[in-house]
Amino acid sequence: MRLDKYLKVSRLIKRRTVANEACDNGRVLLNGKAARASAEVKPGDVIEISFGNRSVKAEVLAVEETVHKEAAGELFRYL
Repeated sequence: MRLDKYLKVSRLIKRRTVANEACDNGRVLLNGKAARASAEVKPGDVIEISFGNRSVKAEVLAVEETVHKEAAGELFRYL
């Protein structure tokens, strides 16, 4: 699954366009490297997102095309 879509489905970022812009600006790291929005995400990957003065680091546990809001937290684990 594409990185920008995963960020939206997992609700780490609310909208796909915002996720796309964050990737374009180099604020999203996938396994320690700057990632493009089209990068493939698979279980076991580590995503780090910089939000201004704080950052969020999460490990991908599962990849799903669609998921209910209540189950979105089960797609990743905060590190």
